[in-house]
Amino acid sequence: MSRLRVLAANPRLALGALLTLLLAAGAVVGSGADFTASSANPANTFASGTLSIVNSKEGTAVLSASGLRPTGSAVGTVDIENSGSLGGAFTLSRTTPVDSDSSNPMSGKLNVTVVDCGTFSGATAPTCGDGDDVVKYGSGTLAQMGTGGHAISALGTYAAGEKHRYQFTVQLDASAGNAYQGDSSSVEFDFNAI
Repeated sequence: MSRLRVLAANPRLALGALLTLLLAAGAVVGSGADFTASSANPANTFASGTLSIVNSKEGTAVLSASGLRPTGSAVGTVDIENSGSLGGAFTLSRTTPVDSDSSNPMSGKLNVTVVDCGTFSGATAPTCGDGDDVVKYGSGTLAQMGTGGHAISALGTYAAGEKHRYQFTVQLDASAGNAYQGDSSSVEFDFNAI
């Protein structure tokens, strides 16, 4: 007689065999060993840096000149510092000049030069006019400044804490005749960083 017939003829025996098989399968599955491990990196923190400008003459003029005569000039300096924690590309721009005489705009007769005198060494300011100055604008008048053919050179990338001194010179052109007497012009210079 075959085993299946014996189990079919004896249901108790079949149930016992089935139970034995189930217990054996459970023992095999339950006794399998798995290795596990874990590792964590908690408190990952992210923060943005800062980019900010300290202007030694914030809110005031870099230079003012009164009583200019043809070929007369005025000079002013300003210190610009990247006081942030990130490096940034610095630029200089100007607003539209405001002239007192629209028929004879004085901004068209004011020759402007802007030079980067150099980088501060600690608290020591660079010397302007010592031969290593870099001209950032010197190709025209106040009215032309920043227009086609009269670009203002980029000031460069300042590292965090880097500080430069800039010297602005304005000269009333020799061609300014009597029509310019008593006239005035004003403009705002803007330093920017990105």
